[in-house]
Amino acid sequence: MGKSVAQGLLTVIGRLSRLHKQIVLLSIDMMLAPISLLVTDVLVFPSRVTPDFLADNIAGFLTVVLCTGIGSPLLGIPRIKLKAYEATSAVKTGVLAALAGVGLSVAKTVFDLPLPTAAILLFVLIFLISMILVRFAMLNLYLAVLRSGQVPHNVVIYGAGNTGSMLATALRSHESIRVVAFVDDNPSLHGMTVLGHKVRPVSQLERIVARYDVQRVLLAMPSVSVGRQAAIIRDLLSRGLDVHSLPSFAQLVGSEVLLGSLAPVESGEFLGRDPVRDLLPEAKDAYTGKRIMVTGAGGSVGSELCRQVLQYKPSRIVLFELSELALYTIERDLKSCPEAVGIEIFAVLGTVTEARQVRAVLAEHQLDVILHAAAYKHVPLVEANPIAGLVNNVLGTRTVAEAALQENVKRFILISTDKAVRPTNVMGASKRMAELVVQDMARRSTSTDFSIVRFGNVLGSSGSVVPLFREQIKKGGPVTLTHEDVTRYFMTLAEAASLVLIAGGLSSARGPHAGDLFVLDMGQPIRIRDLAERMIKAAGYTVRTPQKPNGDIEVVVVGLRPGEKLHEELLIEPGMLITPHSKILRAQERGLSSIEVASALRELRNAVAIGDADAACRVLETYVEDYVRHGAPPKLAVAQLAER
Repeated sequence: MGKSVAQGLLTVIGRLSRLHKQIVLLSIDMMLAPISLLVTDVLVFPSRVTPDFLADNIAGFLTVVLCTGIGSPLLGIPRIKLKAYEATSAVKTGVLAALAGVGLSVAKTVFDLPLPTAAILLFVLIFLISMILVRFAMLNLYLAVLRSGQVPHNVVIYGAGNTGSMLATALRSHESIRVVAFVDDNPSLHGMTVLGHKVRPVSQLERIVARYDVQRVLLAMPSVSVGRQAAIIRDLLSRGLDVHSLPSFAQLVGSEVLLGSLAPVESGEFLGRDPVRDLLPEAKDAYTGKRIMVTGAGGSVGSELCRQVLQYKPSRIVLFELSELALYTIERDLKSCPEAVGIEIFAVLGTVTEARQVRAVLAEHQLDVILHAAAYKHVPLVEANPIAGLVNNVLGTRTVAEAALQENVKRFILISTDKAVRPTNVMGASKRMAELVVQDMARRSTSTDFSIVRFGNVLGSSGSVVPLFREQIKKGGPVTLTHEDVTRYFMTLAEAASLVLIAGGLSSARGPHAGDLFVLDMGQPIRIRDLAERMIKAAGYTVRTPQKPNGDIEVVVVGLRPGEKLHEELLIEPGMLITPHSKILRAQERGLSSIEVASALRELRNAVAIGDADAACRVLETYVEDYVRHGAPPKLAVAQLAER
């Protein structure tokens, strides 16, 4: 068909309204009725078909036209789209043909038509077949018009089960997609014919792709395990094919649960730790009716602190955040909480490194408490961008702490990490330097109570292994592990935030000059491989190992990243003091003198000013105990070389 003719037909069809199309289909059916009766007469009475004979049967022709004109709209046949015409529609068409046959039988009796019963049955059959054939002919003509001038996209369906066959049926009427073959890895299906296509083994896929110029494979095997699907997808992608995966039709209508909508297992269930329910009076006194600011309010820990501080009924919460999206999210979240009724909530977009803005915010809101959670904490990223990490984590902490002292903020609580203990990476060293800065501010304070709360990994926080593992499991694996024996301390986000708030209220017991360093009881360190396997099993899958090669998801060891430790620690020096709360301990560790802190900050600012990352890291090596930059020789070896 010429392209111009095809375009003209498409234009005409496109201008027809849905009602006009229904009228066309009804008119065709009404014309097919007398034509079918005429064909019946020719077949039954070939020698008697004369003008007089046809005139005697005019009542029969009018009857079948009338029956069709009334019955077809009542059955809704004109409203059935050509693309949607299938078995149910054919049944309706059969009912219409039968109605026309019944009408013809009545007309035979009333008007004494010369039609035997066999002729009426033949008419019904011819009328039914003609209506079905005309519709399929119209559909094929329409598709031919659509496809004229287009290059069809040939696809292969991987999976010849129910989902695959239903998908092929749906694609039959698609104007630009053509199914050319089925492939399946089930040997029992090989050689079978599905919708006119033989089911081929996967070994023939390359030949099919080359023969039909296939670019895309539709994976229609939703019932197989996610691990098996992932393996099939990786194999197809390695062949340079575009792969689209189809869920089962039961999943689409909701009778089966889609993997992506599985309710995630609560993080705390992997730890077996009891939630914190006891709120000490000291903590309530520290926050109730107070004006509180949370820096890094949109982060994992910061946002949880904001939510939990609501239960203490402060008078005002200031959300200080660098990320616009994170700030918008936490502000909307807090304002929707019933506990927020009567509490003023202010969202401030800014950075802790901008001294003038920080001082202005503190002066405007006359704050009582600052929870300083703003920090860059992703170890590999900070390792690759040391200056940015040091500016934010060290100089930003100094900026906020100094402003708190100048504006007479009653409490300043620094959120720290176990990576600050004998750090092997820039992130950990920067947090230890921030601790030293806060301890120095505490010694110089006459009004502000400075304290530090140190704890390990928060299960489920951004950048932690739980969301990473969950995403990898959702994709079918593999789950990546840095080392077989790597361990980490963990607690839930809710527990960490609760204990931070309680610890912040405890610091006042020793006065504003204490600079208390609180360490949260993290329990026993957890082996990350065990955590990964528990998460795989909790999601309903099995772990693939050399002993179980048919498992769903594999755990792959990728090696420790730069600056990562095999095991984390919580204390630099032994010895802990108890506090009124069983899960909060007070550490006693050596710090730097005020002169040393001032020197460290001056040298760090100079290095930052000229963008010298090596010089900035040398500051950490000089002032942070036990820190050696990744890839540098141990300090002892450096000293020995200097002596030589």
